Amino acid sequence: MIWLVSLAGLAMLAAGAAVAYAFGAASILTFLATDNARYLPILPQRVFSQIDVFALMAMPLFILAGEIMNRAGITRALVDLSMALLGRLKGGLGYVNILTSVFFAGISGSAVADAAALANTLVPAMRARGYSPLYAGAITAAASVIGPIIPPSLVMIFYGAIMQTSVAAMFIGGILPGLLLAAALAIANVYFAHRDDHPGGRDAETPRLLPAFRHAAPSLALPVIILGGIVFGVVTPTEAAGLAVLVAIAVGLYYGGVDWTGLREGIEQTASLTGAIFMILGAVACFGWLAGSMQLPQQLVALVAQLGLGKTDYLLLINLIFIISGMFLDAPVAMALLVPLLAPAAVTSGVDPVHLGIVISLNLTIGFITPPIGASLLVVSAVMKIGYWELARATLPFVFVEVVVLLAIIFEPEITLFLPRLLGFIT
Repeated sequence: MIWLVSLAGLAMLAAGAAVAYAFGAASILTFLATDNARYLPILPQRVFSQIDVFALMAMPLFILAGEIMNRAGITRALVDLSMALLGRLKGGLGYVNILTSVFFAGISGSAVADAAALANTLVPAMRARGYSPLYAGAITAAASVIGPIIPPSLVMIFYGAIMQTSVAAMFIGGILPGLLLAAALAIANVYFAHRDDHPGGRDAETPRLLPAFRHAAPSLALPVIILGGIVFGVVTPTEAAGLAVLVAIAVGLYYGGVDWTGLREGIEQTASLTGAIFMILGAVACFGWLAGSMQLPQQLVALVAQLGLGKTDYLLLINLIFIISGMFLDAPVAMALLVPLLAPAAVTSGVDPVHLGIVISLNLTIGFITPPIGASLLVVSAVMKIGYWELARATLPFVFVEVVVLLAIIFEPEITLFLPRLLGFIT
């Protein structure tokens, strides 16, 4: 009868209800419909146990650090540094876009924030230098996918809380996939730069490297503190998030982009987003109890064994499910609904939970640039004032490149597990 949750939830969503309310209410109705009303008193305990996870404390702190840094005026400094490093190459602003996204990923961990920042700053420069508006928008949206893969990553924290998986191991494991994604996009940019004769070359004007590096150095301190502290065991991810907030405030004061009003707005936005995420987790707790009581994960494991699916076959199957769901649902929503149901069977079949988490995170993040929703596409389209579907078509080659990277990570788990194993985060 678990299908009642899905049907009732979808009906409520279609009526305009919020996700947490829709699936929370649908779960309660399913308790009543399946004669399990006597178990309703246990739900408050399940809700609080779902959110009473130490790793989740890192989420609002990283969100707040990102909010402060976004208001601090760091984007221009990161763009100038990237220009100094790569601006003289043919199609140089395409590489600058990708490299800035890599830098930005270590600060905000948000694809939408990355897309919005670069659409407002770098894209106008690309258009002024002769790049097609559609190409400038497409590579900006595509590069934003790097944001949640290179740590810090909010979707990885979310997965870690649901699956009780080490967030630190996932953060370290996301480094190589994020860099591989950036390299794949850079290779695609090489092709388009020569095919479409993009501007750039030795004569291009770029900022001087040393002044650009000095100006960007304070903002680059944030990923160094986060990763360095976690890698060397000095701090936990939650403690690193607290340090990140303090550093973000200091950097904001240095750049002059943060005042009391901006700090208050950042805290308000953080509280709003965190509350929405925790509401979803509470609804997931209700759904998870139902699924567990009906032994759905065990039934799914038995079905996988009955069909003769190996761990790679099953991993490909659930990735197909996540790709489709990511086209219609936000990443936290899709993860909250599907991970408790599909992930345990994958772990039982032999898939490492850290590897699985990074694969799912990348899979759902690709949903930011796939219609009909595509949050990054929506942001870039709105900022640039170009047609959504035109931009979506222009982004398709980059979607293909990112799916190829996803498949590489699926078939070669060591891409995600090498660094965590080397540094002792997993055995």
